[in-house]
Amino acid sequence: MTGGEIKHFLSINSLSIGAINSILDRAESFFPVGSKSAKKIPILRGKTIANLFFEPSTRTKTTFELAATRLSADVLNINIESSATKKGESLSDTLKTLASLRTDIFVVRHNQSGASAFIANLMGDQVSVINAGDGRHEHPTQALLDLFTIKRNKGSFTKLKIAIVGDILHSRVARSEIFALQRVGVKDIRVVGPRTLIPSNIECMGVKPFYNLEQGIEDSDVIITLRLQKERMRSALLPSASEYFETFGLTQAKLSYANPNVIVMHPGPINRGVEIDSAVADGANSRILEQAGNGIAIRMAIMAMLSGERI
Repeated sequence: MTGGEIKHFLSINSLSIGAINSILDRAESFFPVGSKSAKKIPILRGKTIANLFFEPSTRTKTTFELAATRLSADVLNINIESSATKKGESLSDTLKTLASLRTDIFVVRHNQSGASAFIANLMGDQVSVINAGDGRHEHPTQALLDLFTIKRNKGSFTKLKIAIVGDILHSRVARSEIFALQRVGVKDIRVVGPRTLIPSNIECMGVKPFYNLEQGIEDSDVIITLRLQKERMRSALLPSASEYFETFGLTQAKLSYANPNVIVMHPGPINRGVEIDSAVADGANSRILEQAGNGIAIRMAIMAMLSGERI
């Protein structure tokens, strides 16, 4: 970030509290666009956004596409499986070709940590890069849409008790959530899960680990449940999904340990009966569907700022 402008959006750690608050405020201004009969504003008219998703995604890819469309941008959804890279062309040459077509923003999701930063370095000032999730590193736009959801429901952050439950070890969402929550002043951040799924040195990140769900979520104001990252697990760290649900699955009975006004969140996709019971996922405390809609406003704000709007 230079001169009040953002060229690439790669990590929460690269953002000041001022930048985060500006993105949240900008998202708030974009939020009403979704309820209009004509869901478009001309901020990115004439701009081209390319979605480069090297691993499967539904929510993230769809909300990025909707965000760009609502800002009146032209959107390219690149099918990696049928792209020239499958014919032997290097990724570098593919990206340079797309850049030569005057593409303005690459939205990149990749299963390798650091992939977005690599592409940003390759592109330099030619194309802006948004990290839509890279390996076990970060998922910064998810963290910001979650901050936006919390702010719209709770108002302020500093006095909140927030519990992140699940596979902390393999989760890029958890890393970005912790960084983002600390940036906005949350002092009581708990991580909850089996010992095998919580890094041994997690206290160094300024959070408190709990290995018992009821203790971890006690009196919490926000519970963020995480999907079990089966595709990123290198070994059998859990006996079974059913045993995980028995111990760490969020049910209505377990939810009673939290603050009565607690909100429950999940980045999706949900494994019902594994991380969370359907009664909770669809219940009055759930904000899971709200998160998806908030993701459009946050991603609109980030794209608008990358296009040159000052923060």
